[in-house]
Amino acid sequence: MVLLDMTTTTARLGAASDLAGGDVHRRAEFDEFVAARSPALLRTAYLLTRDHALAEDLLQTALTKAWFAWARIEGRPEAYVRRILVTTYATWWRRKWNGEVATEELPETSGAGATDTVEAVHDLWTAMGRLPRRQRAVVVLRYVEDLSEAQTAELLGCSVGTVKSQASRALAKLRIDPALASDESGDQEDAS
Repeated sequence: MVLLDMTTTTARLGAASDLAGGDVHRRAEFDEFVAARSPALLRTAYLLTRDHALAEDLLQTALTKAWFAWARIEGRPEAYVRRILVTTYATWWRRKWNGEVATEELPETSGAGATDTVEAVHDLWTAMGRLPRRQRAVVVLRYVEDLSEAQTAELLGCSVGTVKSQASRALAKLRIDPALASDESGDQEDAS
């Protein structure tokens, strides 16, 4: 779809250039470049805009700018066009209103940030790594895989009672693991 748009654009630009005395060889080179590199350039534009329609518009604008500078571009033109793409995107971004409105009251803050969540998951897996293998297997099957005690017992080849006792011991160890210990004393100091 973009290739058809680009061909239409080059045809229009070529007609305008022919009126101004442009050369047919230059147009053929540009057409070849557009046909060969548009998918990669569109991918870059999409990664910048994260919107397919805006990416197509951005690429078309960049290629239009490149057409008018085509005679000055030497060697590999893709880097030049990518630079046009990025600078055009930056000017669009600066001009774009992002819809924020100043208010007297601050909005509610979200809970834990992404970094806190990643750290918590890392701490959990660190603590899980310290469990004996059998207890770790029980915790993973029961609480991560969400299997019943009977299913876990069947998979591990043991009794349901063993699964219960191993889960109990594993949870007790996880409760006192230093990687998972909450800073309760700091929380209490903040409250007073």
